[in-house]
Amino acid sequence: MALVTPIEITSPAHAAQYVRMSTDNQKYSTENQSAVIAKYAAQRNITIVRRYADEGRSGLTLVRRDGLRELIADVQFGLADFDCVLVYDVSRWGRFQDIDESAYYEFICKKAGIKVHYCEEAFQNDGSLASIILKMVSRVEAAEF
Repeated sequence: MALVTPIEITSPAHAAQYVRMSTDNQKYSTENQSAVIAKYAAQRNITIVRRYADEGRSGLTLVRRDGLRELIADVQFGLADFDCVLVYDVSRWGRFQDIDESAYYEFICKKAGIKVHYCEEAFQNDGSLASIILKMVSRVEAAEF
């Protein structure tokens, strides 16, 4: 009798996208961010099911950033209908002066089983030593900007 190896059927991941723009810098327009995020998602079979946005908002604090606050609340209260968050880059997540604050919000997601992807960074946010170091450097650069 031949052994049949079961085929694991995986459904596409469901994602929320988070976009933030503080100025009129075209590179960081929410439309450009969404386009990069959509391309990233398509290449990885990820379906975007929700969008959180903070337009015209500084990344220095959560004050008046209703989009990120809502995203974090949805994660904390079990209302997230997604298993990952797609963000253009580390600076769009935030330019928090204390880089631990940026890490804290990402950790809230991680603790809930929701991975944060930085779509336009030179590293994969995979927990490897290299990605941890590069992410930390990116957070410092974002805070210093």
